[in-house]
Amino acid sequence: MIKNNSKQSRPLTIKPLHTHYGHPFLSLKILRNCMIFFLFFGILAFEFSSVSASEWNQWRGNLRDGSHKSPIPWPESIDKNKLSETWATEDLGASYSGPITNGELIFTTESTKGKESVLAYSLKDGKLKWKQTWSGEMKVPFFAARNGSWIRSTPAVANGKVFVGGMRDHFLCLDAQTGEILWEIDFPKKYGTALPDFGFASSPMTDDKYVYVQAGASFNKIDQKTGTVIWRALNDKGGMYGSAFSSPTFANINGQGQILVQTRADLNGINSVDGKVLWNIPIKAFRNMNILTPLAFENGIYTSTYGGGSSFIKLDKNEKNNWSADIKWNNKSQGYMCSPVQYNGKVYLHLRSNRFACFDLKTGKEEWVSSKSFGKYMSLVINGDKILALDQKGILYLIKADPEKLNILSERRLIEGESWAHLGIQNKTIMIRSLNRLHVFDWKD
Repeated sequence: MIKNNSKQSRPLTIKPLHTHYGHPFLSLKILRNCMIFFLFFGILAFEFSSVSASEWNQWRGNLRDGSHKSPIPWPESIDKNKLSETWATEDLGASYSGPITNGELIFTTESTKGKESVLAYSLKDGKLKWKQTWSGEMKVPFFAARNGSWIRSTPAVANGKVFVGGMRDHFLCLDAQTGEILWEIDFPKKYGTALPDFGFASSPMTDDKYVYVQAGASFNKIDQKTGTVIWRALNDKGGMYGSAFSSPTFANINGQGQILVQTRADLNGINSVDGKVLWNIPIKAFRNMNILTPLAFENGIYTSTYGGGSSFIKLDKNEKNNWSADIKWNNKSQGYMCSPVQYNGKVYLHLRSNRFACFDLKTGKEEWVSSKSFGKYMSLVINGDKILALDQKGILYLIKADPEKLNILSERRLIEGESWAHLGIQNKTIMIRSLNRLHVFDWKD
């Protein structure tokens, strides 16, 4: 949504050329330069307005790293005087998908008996604008059944389209304004791949023209307009041990843009143009449960797993553009499902032990691990030195990124029941998807 923030607007009046200038060709030159100036800055303003219209259009935000780059610092408290609920939906079908927005609408998903849906609500007042439903249901393995068999992948919205993955490796593109299905890919049917035993868990990623997704036992680059698969990489067997849990992210390392893709067994750097693997390194995890989204920092990557501990992978590139990946450090602290955030070279995350922790990204030194125990999962968003941490129990924490100790500035139970979905931030609006409802809160200065 583009707004004109000028206090007043006057029509542009073009007077006869001879009014101010004696030479008509000089006047035309000045007029041409003025037109170029206004055209350039008009386009620039449009681009900035378009970008600022949506700050949370996909998994972990527009930058895919859990950061909220707001010039306005967050308040010091999340009490009722500072943070109030604007609206909430009636009961919905269960979902683990995080809410996303294009700045005008907020999108969420649900699973009901035999079906899956995307719902679009007005971000401002919560009015339901549309709902799109398709057939989709499957049961996860018995040992994961306590976490439910409902939709998991967080959608993405870009260029007027919503991209969403259903549990049975069914990927759809919807019109963001109407919900109409523009194209869809049934990966098992198209490529003969095995259904993911735990469902479509990875979240799609968008740039200006393409959508990238780990589905169909591979990593795929797809044209947003047509649904044409441009290339497929990192093929695996799918099923129980192949289908991805983690979600991809963009990174610029050693001066080269690339996509970081964590499969069940390996961390990879992918050339976004042709899908070639630039480098890869095995990442140890119990039952290959590599779940969190890796975090790029300087010329390396931090990751942490259940059973494998935490590690920092240092990347180097020689004069022939050949890459090497080596473990710079590792420690025994085990992350699990919480994707980390960083501030001033320190990484913050929720551990498998249900403690909150801080580590030095350059050395791997444990700065601290909290004595306080939290729920089984947290989603994190950072702005400057403040972290919003949504506990699976429905409690929101405002935490200072403090390398000395756990520093909780404010805490409050915001919702009843559980939330396994990633929270989202749009300007001063906080979007929370509990297991069965969507909640929107506004933050006051």
